[in-house]
Amino acid sequence: MIRTFLFAIFMGVAIAAPVWAEPLAKTQFGAVDVGSDQRAAPIGSYAKGCAAGLVQLPETGPTWQAMRLSRNRNWAMPDTVDFVQDLSRVAPRIGWAGIYVGDMSQPRGGPMLTGHRSHQTGLDADIWLYPTTRMDLSSRTREDISAISMRRANGAYVNDRWTRAHHELVKAAALDGRVARIFIFPGAKVQMCKDETGSKAWLRKVRPWWGHHYHMHVRLKCPRGARACVDQAPPSPGNGCADAEKWVQDIVSPPPPNPNAKPAPPRRELVMADLPDRCAQVLAAPARP
Repeated sequence: MIRTFLFAIFMGVAIAAPVWAEPLAKTQFGAVDVGSDQRAAPIGSYAKGCAAGLVQLPETGPTWQAMRLSRNRNWAMPDTVDFVQDLSRVAPRIGWAGIYVGDMSQPRGGPMLTGHRSHQTGLDADIWLYPTTRMDLSSRTREDISAISMRRANGAYVNDRWTRAHHELVKAAALDGRVARIFIFPGAKVQMCKDETGSKAWLRKVRPWWGHHYHMHVRLKCPRGARACVDQAPPSPGNGCADAEKWVQDIVSPPPPNPNAKPAPPRRELVMADLPDRCAQVLAAPARP
């Protein structure tokens, strides 16, 4: 009986060991510095996927600059690159020189070595909430410049740096039909709900989320015909202003902790077996010329 029990344990370990021993997906995707020479395609979901044929947002354009170039995260689906460039052209109309673009995706998407859980399919882009006056920053300055926080009271309210221009930039992004969601801190959503004098329907796409007070995180829908791409469920009906108010109230007056709540299990790092099978092909594909 004991021998049978020990054999079963051994077999269980033997079966599980290859999964445990598999290199982390983030180390494999993080080691690749050029996109794949494939047709552009998002694969899987925003937080468990990869992307074939990504292209780079040029480091500098008339109304945009990619930031933190050393990270090599200015890769994205062509639709995402087009969206960023289109949004940047709104900036001069609101009094900014352009926009500073933070993380998009790694060259072949996938889990990142540091930072984000999403940004894996080339459909996410971080747009700094920095009121730009210059589009000629050097590479060194782009590494060193500090983003500017717009929050007060741990995100319950905007601070005195928030302006109507921020409102209009977020609104322009939300009105773009390619956009599925925009994540920003709760106080900003509540402020925009208060300040908007026209239709508030566009605010449905603007979702409160922790952090996101230095930038807004724009998430695009899966492009038409991208069969391997998994869209996020659509936001709840309505403009979401009441939900944002609830977030703020919970920040200002936190509800008592639930004594019966179980601690969240630790998140396991993704390995290649967790991702769609096609992601292994993306990694093995030749580099873009």
